[in-house]
Amino acid sequence: MKFLSKEINYKNEILSGLTVALALVPEAIAFSFVLGVDPLVGLYSAFIMGIVTSILGGRPGMISGATGAIAVVLAALVSSYGVEYLFATVILMGLIQVLAGVLKLGKFSRIIPHSVMLGFVNGLAIVIFKAQLGQFKTIDSYGNSVWISGNQLYIMFALVILTMIIIKFLPKLTKAVPSTLVAIIVTTLLSLKLTKLGFNIPNVQDFAGGEISGGLPKFHLPVVPFNLETLKIVFPFAITAAFVGLIESLLTLSLVDELTNTRGKSNKETIGQGIANLISGFTGGMGGCAMIGQSIINVTSGGKTRISSGFAAISLLMFVMFASGLIGMIPLAALVGVMFMVVIGTFEWESFQLFNKIPKKDVFIIIVVTTITVVEDLAIAVIVGIIISALTFAWEKGKKISAKIEFKENDIKIYRLEGPLFFGSALSFKELFTPNEDPKEIYIDFKHSYVSDHSAIEAINAITEKYRELGKKIILKHLSSDCLILLKNAEEIIEVNVMEDPNYHVADDSLA
Repeated sequence: MKFLSKEINYKNEILSGLTVALALVPEAIAFSFVLGVDPLVGLYSAFIMGIVTSILGGRPGMISGATGAIAVVLAALVSSYGVEYLFATVILMGLIQVLAGVLKLGKFSRIIPHSVMLGFVNGLAIVIFKAQLGQFKTIDSYGNSVWISGNQLYIMFALVILTMIIIKFLPKLTKAVPSTLVAIIVTTLLSLKLTKLGFNIPNVQDFAGGEISGGLPKFHLPVVPFNLETLKIVFPFAITAAFVGLIESLLTLSLVDELTNTRGKSNKETIGQGIANLISGFTGGMGGCAMIGQSIINVTSGGKTRISSGFAAISLLMFVMFASGLIGMIPLAALVGVMFMVVIGTFEWESFQLFNKIPKKDVFIIIVVTTITVVEDLAIAVIVGIIISALTFAWEKGKKISAKIEFKENDIKIYRLEGPLFFGSALSFKELFTPNEDPKEIYIDFKHSYVSDHSAIEAINAITEKYRELGKKIILKHLSSDCLILLKNAEEIIEVNVMEDPNYHVADDSLA
């Protein structure tokens, strides 16, 4: 069994999982605040998402939990209808994701262009960075959020730098323990010393507003009316959250694939995410998806198998049940330092060097996806990036259709097409012909061309109509029988070389 393989470094797996668990706590609490629910809702979600995907997911070493992307999508639902509708939505979200996995839709994540991936990663790094800046603020006596200053700012900044230095340089001295875990322990001990000297060092307990202890998650059936009206309320939120969660999870899977030089199973991960959300909804959780920051922490700390991700989830639950006091002592500066290192590791700095080496359209896509990820939403950014990529691809392919002109005896002109005929090249196709100048008999040879869609059929119809009006005859060669069925003018003016025609199908609803 692979689980018992000697290649697994159990010490690194366990220590890496412990490090990730420490980083999961404040984020789960923060995302609970975004939703306006109890911190335990986020913590239980982080545990359920983590443990279920570590067992059933398709990407060993990847970390799932409560995430900001899902919290932002569902925040309006909670504020309008309450937390019970949140649980119902998460259950439906899970069902949708399971269905997507069963239908094997996860494989389509592989068609996301690399330029979109770069924009997503860079944008996400900026989002993670911006999220940490909130830790440098406090609430004044008037209830306003203001930047910290004076000694508090200097100490906070110094602890952040110390954390980053340890994470960066400790691996050069020893790799016996994860540098991130050492950084958190050292910074926590130093902050306790400073607290005794009278300095105010914000920690996780301050952030949570008190202790965050709790027991095991319990089964909870959402207290909502089980009727069509409830479905109308939750379905739009569920489908959006399911889509956002899958995009973030599958893009994170691709990133971890690159970091580990292995390949995860996207459809299996889709089902695993769905089952995790389903269980999360039935245990009073907010749901979630894969977490790119924690996944990178896990992989770079030595966590490559399901052991690390499973241990991270179990450790998180143990913290909540038995060690909330110890977790509460961790200074926010330590966690900010950890996440700043994640930002540095996540951002694709090489993309700046690529700007003069790759096509301008790819540069444009990277910038657009990065910008939309930062100012709007991850899912929208990816969709826009894919659309732009598809349109630019169609434009480039559309410019490649051409025709070699030949003449036969008896005043016959032959157009030998080269390149695909589809919606992107339909206009260029029409511009190849000169009906008014051509002789009475015309051959259009599709041997080196391919009719792809209904736009191509309409373009052929438009050309044949022009020749028909001029009383000229057209012979189409090497054209699929499906195309001929859709050609409106075929019976009137077109003669077909049946013996040489290929057998391929056109993407058209009329033939479905």
